[in-house]
Amino acid sequence: MTEQRRSYTSEGVYVGVDVHKETYTVTCVCHKQIVKTATVQAEPASLAASLQRWFPEAMLASAYEAGFSAFVLHRALTKVGISNIVVNPASLAVAANDKVKTDRRDSKRLAVDLADGRLRGIYVPTEEEELARLLPRTRAQLVEHRATLARQIKAKLHQFGLITPSSRRLLSHRYLREIESWTLPPELHASLKMLAEQWRFVTRQLIEMRRLLREQAAAQAELEKVYRSVPGIGEVVARTLATALGDMTRFAHERALFSYTGLTPSEYSSGAAVRRGPISRQGSSRVRHLLVETAWRALPYDAGLQTMFERMAATRGKKRAIVAIARRLIGRMRACFRQGTIYAVGTLASVPGRPWPEACLERSYALMAQPHAEQLPTIMNRTEQEEEEEEEE
Repeated sequence: MTEQRRSYTSEGVYVGVDVHKETYTVTCVCHKQIVKTATVQAEPASLAASLQRWFPEAMLASAYEAGFSAFVLHRALTKVGISNIVVNPASLAVAANDKVKTDRRDSKRLAVDLADGRLRGIYVPTEEEELARLLPRTRAQLVEHRATLARQIKAKLHQFGLITPSSRRLLSHRYLREIESWTLPPELHASLKMLAEQWRFVTRQLIEMRRLLREQAAAQAELEKVYRSVPGIGEVVARTLATALGDMTRFAHERALFSYTGLTPSEYSSGAAVRRGPISRQGSSRVRHLLVETAWRALPYDAGLQTMFERMAATRGKKRAIVAIARRLIGRMRACFRQGTIYAVGTLASVPGRPWPEACLERSYALMAQPHAEQLPTIMNRTEQEEEEEEEE
């Protein structure tokens, strides 16, 4: 006798997915009871089809932790009408005495917490936003790779006593030509030649990447205009912030923006005692680093920010003070987008600020129209100026 299959029509089914490279571990909960567990191949479209086959006509909701797999699974689930959220792994509650961790337990916890309404999803960028972020992120990887190659070349020179330990000379095309003119043992010459060829190749890629970033900036002219109006922000930092934060209108208030960038202080308070600790460091460390560097660069051009920094630094130290300035600066940038204006130096300060040079703003707009024009100094100043010199050579 055939067993009658349960109907899930119009019932809420909550799905927790533990994501791995090769498999998905799935736990499904309905009316606070586990109704399905499975381990399937890590194919987003196949999982979406399986959920619809297992629970026809049900109201499906799912959740999985953010990680290496990004948002391909999210888009596959939402495409077929499944309500999905991606959660921050650090936001999941785990009991202190829970010492057992398995894929099935992880997916069960996601499903149960989702059914109880205890999960909060993170912001999921569109595919276009993800693609736009690739250029500045790839550039950062190339810069780091080129720096590694330069360290390897100088390490070999130092190993055989060809440079002094105190040498601070930066690697350049001119320096490489000088090294190649030396009479060296065949093994050392071959090793240095291979590393030098890699360094030159990465340098050419960085020049090409700069051209692509300027084309991207020209396509987002309004966004670029606001970011480039902020003192201390050049074309590279503007592209990184613009692709990571957009126009900031999706943040309902400043606290949400500060939390997203990890600039919110942690707090350990009990009773009458209020203790605030270091920043949360959530979100992109790259974005947070650039915001702090921009704050340092902005101080000389805004007397109000400079006064605020000196007052806080006197009692809390420079590190905490500059983080507070970075928070204030990004809050002002958000206000610019909300009000449809560019950044105005000294507007919110009682002390008049040193104006951000108008020539810099004019040149920044010209860069978008002239991809190979001379660029503004930025907080990535050393690397950018080296590329310009190498391009001229």
